[in-house]
Amino acid sequence: METDDFFELAADDGVPTGRQPLAARMRPRTMDDIVGQAHIIGPGKLLRRVIDADRLSSIILYGPPGCGKTSIAEVIARTTRRHFQRASGVLSNVATLRTILETARKMAGGRGTILFIDEIHRFNKAQQDVLLPYVEDGSITLIGATTHNPQMFVNTPLTSRSLVFELKPVAESDILALLRRALADAEHGLGGLDVRAEDEALAHIAMICEGDARKALNALEVAALSTPAAEDGLRHITAQVAQECVQRKILDYDRDEEGHYNTISAYIKSIRGSDPHAAIYWLAKMLVAGEDPRFIARRLVISASEDIGNADPRALSIAVAAMQAVEFIGMPEARLTLAQATTYLATAPKSNASYLAVGEAEADINVGRVMEVPEHLRNVHVKAVDKDLGEGYKYPHDFEGHHVAQDYIPVSKIYYKPTNQGYEETIAKRMTAWRESAKRYLRSAGSSDGAP
Repeated sequence: METDDFFELAADDGVPTGRQPLAARMRPRTMDDIVGQAHIIGPGKLLRRVIDADRLSSIILYGPPGCGKTSIAEVIARTTRRHFQRASGVLSNVATLRTILETARKMAGGRGTILFIDEIHRFNKAQQDVLLPYVEDGSITLIGATTHNPQMFVNTPLTSRSLVFELKPVAESDILALLRRALADAEHGLGGLDVRAEDEALAHIAMICEGDARKALNALEVAALSTPAAEDGLRHITAQVAQECVQRKILDYDRDEEGHYNTISAYIKSIRGSDPHAAIYWLAKMLVAGEDPRFIARRLVISASEDIGNADPRALSIAVAAMQAVEFIGMPEARLTLAQATTYLATAPKSNASYLAVGEAEADINVGRVMEVPEHLRNVHVKAVDKDLGEGYKYPHDFEGHHVAQDYIPVSKIYYKPTNQGYEETIAKRMTAWRESAKRYLRSAGSSDGAP
């Protein structure tokens, strides 16, 4: 479908504006109408500058559903006043693409053509290759939209000829502002329906949609249209109505208040108590309530060192890997990674010996036991003028078992006391063997001092 004037696209495929979904009617018309994505379209940002100057080159927008990829493309078309063509990675074939591209080439001397391809990652290599010569000679300005990382799902020749911008999930505060705008807008939104929405209801919709503005607007529209007018003539959207429309229960969980802290406390204590069943339940509650999965992952890393430590050194590696995976893949798949890490940590042998050791050492320092570094341990490269510096240091690798008795701290003090749990039992046996070896070494050297 060829469209010479983008401003005639008020209704796609002849659908009257009034019958369009709320999310379509509320699409932004200017850059200032777009919620979120300030990191790329805020004042002074690269994408905003090239759009305002009408110097846009081909771009690829990628991010989760409902974050504004299509909206940005349509606003660009309005702002630049170029011809706007739309294609789909699901529906368009090579023949359709060639028709659009050849028409654009014939019109290249005029206003120029923007070709917006939604779900461009669904095009196979041959389909993507068809675009290359037209992008190369400037016949079209390509705007590709995808929920997948284009570095992996879009051909390299296309990405190398395009600016790639990553969009983020829309923040709850921005979605909340969008919902209020839709309620007040009589022309495009729900302003003509006399809707009154409780703050708790809007907050629940904004939270549960997980950064998807389209999902939030759809839920609001369902709530408004399915709620009959009350005796006062108003449609009242309560928290219960919002809960029914998104089919997600409103949990007693405030991410800034008691519910948040109580639940994460129960979660960590369940891991510490080696109860994977309880830990999984509290994990699920946090995820259903919309807790930031990165927050959960960070707490797993802390727990791996605080509650497990060297009883199972792999626990920290798994927790850190889980944190990185959560950042990389995002929700909802990240819940699987969190569940795996949770059950591993909950069933791992436990030890807080490292936690106690550093706490005891810090306590000694805080009460005044600040010791100087012995001369034989100091950095000889820092103060080379001191000829005695470093003398007397025994290089452990020169001795049997790569261990030798010498003073590493001016006083005899034991901070780390490994338990007999898991791998820490092996560490404890090794440390005992070192102590016995040190005693033998000191006796053979004619010293009456105790082992270091």
